[in-house]
This record gives sequence, structure tokens and C-alpha cells, in this order.
Amino acid sequence: MATKQLAIHGGKPIAEGQFIHTAWPPVCEATAEKLKQLYLSRAWSFNSPKEQEFEQAFAAYHGAKHGIFMTNGTVTLECALKVVGVGPGDEVIVPALTWIATAAAVKYVGAKVVFADIEPTTAALDPADFEARITPRTKAVIPVHLYGGMADLDRIIAIAKKHNIAVIEDCAHMQGGKWRERGVGSWGDVGSFSFQQSKTLSAGESGICLTNDDKLAELLYRAKHIGYSRYDQQGQAGTPPPPGLLCHNYRGLAFCAQILLDQLEGLSAVIERYNAFTERFRELSRDIAGFQPQAPGRMASPQGYYAYGLIFAGPEWDDVPKARILQALRAEGIPGLNATYGPVYKHLLFNLNAEDYRNDGCPVADRLCERMIVLMHQHMTHRANADLLAGAIHKIAENRKELCEC
Repeated sequence: MATKQLAIHGGKPIAEGQFIHTAWPPVCEATAEKLKQLYLSRAWSFNSPKEQEFEQAFAAYHGAKHGIFMTNGTVTLECALKVVGVGPGDEVIVPALTWIATAAAVKYVGAKVVFADIEPTTAALDPADFEARITPRTKAVIPVHLYGGMADLDRIIAIAKKHNIAVIEDCAHMQGGKWRERGVGSWGDVGSFSFQQSKTLSAGESGICLTNDDKLAELLYRAKHIGYSRYDQQGQAGTPPPPGLLCHNYRGLAFCAQILLDQLEGLSAVIERYNAFTERFRELSRDIAGFQPQAPGRMASPQGYYAYGLIFAGPEWDDVPKARILQALRAEGIPGLNATYGPVYKHLLFNLNAEDYRNDGCPVADRLCERMIVLMHQHMTHRANADLLAGAIHKIAENRKELCEC
């Protein structure tokens, strides 16, 4: 028997005035002063000292040998695909649930997107389904570490090696996350990160590629820097890029690098707070019938977070539309909740022609996207918020028949 009326129906919100909001992206006066000094230095781009400093620091944090700083986290994927040799006639396997840029980058290099299904627990690429989608044309796979889960790198890399397929890790959501205590992005051939406005590390825009391969690092640098080698002086090209490597001006800016350097100093503490939140939430929500939070990566140590998946997939919730759950939670005073991106091939902004991709069916992704909502990471900075979120879901679970379409 329900004991508390839902706020959506006029009851008192369980988290009214209590949920602690953290403004994002973070700002501080010390960084602002450094940006002023950087502006006065005129060393704004073209492999500036500040860009190099961030490349080295970020790569070291994640256990990678090289970092190549770029203008955003989409061109990092494009350049990564180029340097591992993906081009027209090739196929690249991507998970059905990811932001559309993962698939778009494949088209940018002239290859065909092949969608594979995801795991119902981590919401990341299903290794078995990945292997089932491999054909003689498959040249690469892009496992995406999504929201608050990680792709199973051990299994995916083993399959890729067996089939001689390049692995490009999409780590746009996973700054600071580690697999077996080594940073994501350092396990595949190349790791791609985004620092867009909403990310855990944010500079408004910019991105970086990580790699442990010296040759790929040089090619990545040339690809983003109009063909220049890292060792060339400004305006003085020493050697040409390899034939066929189409290069661009995808350079990042020193201003972004400075912002990210300062944020990087506190990243471990931020990740620790996110994990304290999720640990507490799992403890409080384990007895909610039909509900499960998104699982962390199997060997995450620690798990990074862009968001936290809340999955209402049990039969108890079959008659409760996801939109009603979202409305009810917001009415209870829980901010920062959104639907997932949805399967790429159903997204409003996905407009590849039919011949540019293949989708033989991804039922897990289709189902999960109908039953999962996500809480953005900046609302996970305070452990007390976990109690409020769990309390709101408990309250909705007790009253879910009021939300049914039955």
C-alpha cells in the first residue's frame, strides 16, 4: 500500500529544497588569472608550451605514452580512424547506443557504419555481438565507454586481435576512468576524448587522442596540424606527410589546455566523489523491484562518470512509460535527469543514407533506451544526493500503478 502521494499528483516532493546542485562547468579565479597571463603571452596555439604541457599530463594520468590535443572530440575520432588506415570500402563496428558523432566520424573517412548491440547492464558494446558483426571488410571497432559504464576491453581487444581489427576507444564520457588501474584510452590503438562543455573535464570544446604507438602519434599530429610534424617550427615544414594522409587544421588552443590542466589536478577527487555517490545509491536501491542502476565496467578501477544510468526494465515497470517516470522524479525535486541518446539510427540528427550503414537489429539497445534515464554527473558530487534519489525512486515504485498506462 502506498503511503505517500506522488508530487506529480499534488503530494510533497521528497527532495524539495534539499538536492545539492553543483554549477557546471566549474570556474575559479586562479584559472582566470592564468588565462589572462596566457593571453598576454601571445602563445595561443600551434603546439604552444601550454598545449604540450596538457598533452603530457593527461597522457601520463591515463598511462599512455602520447597525447595529441585537438579542437573537439569528433575530429579526434576522425583522425584516429584515418591513421589506422580506415577508408572507403571498409566497415567499422560501433555500438547502437552512443552519441551520433561516433557513427558520423566513420562516414567522414568514407567507411561504412555497422551497428552492434550492447550489454543490458553496462550499456556498452556487447563483445559477442561485436564478433558476430565482423566481415572481411571490417577494419576497426569503436567501443564506447558510455555514461557510467565501460566496454569490456579485455574481451573486445582479444577479439579484435584475433581478426586483425584496430580498436579505437571512444572515451568522450570517461575522463579519469581506469580499467585494471590503467586509464581508458590507453588500451586500444588510439583513445579519443572530448572536453565539451558538459563533460567531467570541460573547456567548452576540445579533445585529445592518446596512443602508445610512436608511429600513430606522429600521424595523428600531422593529421590535425595541416601535415606538419610535431618537430617542425611554425611555418617551416621539414618533411611532408605520408602520401594519402589528408590533413586538416584541427588544432586545439592553449586557453583550453590551461583550463583543463587546472581541472586535471582535482580529477581524482571528483571521480572519488562520484564513486561514493554510486556506491551509496546501489546500497539504498538494491531492493527496488524491477529496477537496477547501470553497472560499472567489469574491471573498472575506478569507474569514471559522465552520467549514471537508471534502468526500469523489470516486468513491474512494463506499463509505466519512461516519460512518466522522468516526470515523476523531476516533480519529486530530482534535477539533472534526461533520457538516453537513444539508438543512433533512431536519433533525429542521424541522417546517413541507407547505403552508409548496416543495422541487422539491436534489440537490447532498442529495449534499454525505452527503459533507461540518466542523471548527469555534476549532480553526483554530494553523497547525500544519493539518499534523495533513492528515496524518490522508492516512492515512485510504491505508487507506480498511479503512473501506469493500463
